[in-house]
Amino acid sequence: MRIVALESSAVAASACVMEDDKLLGEFYINTRQTHSQTLLPMVQAVMADTGTSIGQVDCLAVSAGPGSFTGVRIGVASVKGLAFPHDIPCCGVSTLEAMVMNLRQSDCLICAVMDARCAQVYNALFAAGSGKLERLTEDRALSIAQLAEELPAWMEKLQKPLILVGDGAGVCAASPDFAGIEKTVAPPHLVMQRASGVAEAARRMVAEGKTVSAAQLAPVYLRMPQAERELKKRLSAQKPE
Repeated sequence: MRIVALESSAVAASACVMEDDKLLGEFYINTRQTHSQTLLPMVQAVMADTGTSIGQVDCLAVSAGPGSFTGVRIGVASVKGLAFPHDIPCCGVSTLEAMVMNLRQSDCLICAVMDARCAQVYNALFAAGSGKLERLTEDRALSIAQLAEELPAWMEKLQKPLILVGDGAGVCAASPDFAGIEKTVAPPHLVMQRASGVAEAARRMVAEGKTVSAAQLAPVYLRMPQAERELKKRLSAQKPE
């Protein structure tokens, strides 16, 4: 089974080709260039360099959220555009689940966190051990203070060290709310989500029969975009009492 995966949910972008459990190639760029300019050229390049034609692709995978609203939309739209003409099955992977794939061989409590601004994070918790991952919570948006309040109970229950992963890892580690919590931030080469993590998560989804059509593939947002929130607030303020 050959999977082509894309990741564009944050500042960095990447694309990869995976065959069964073997990573054939991966391109990663973190230069703050616009994903609309870099993502598809990376896909084309990694497919060419791995000798992969579109007819050989069994699944197209993408980080479908949470994350940057624009970045997620670009990734999902790119996969839909590639999949539609050839009716290729798709996987919309949780960005948080994709990033913990970097640490799946560890024995720890993994706290996946993306910076959602305003002292909030997108988060999910996973237990890793013996090469297996167990999801402990659903993807959610919550405050850093709320997350810090519940982590000690999970650490006591699992008796595992805590590792923070994601672009919110440093933000949480530096927060006063985390001051009393023993934690480690994943090393730089493992802290960010990558297309290879998306592909690994998608490989497991394919085995469980969780693919969707290009038409069914959609972004997953844990909260409405800021522009919509501000509009809703203004409209609410304008309503007569």
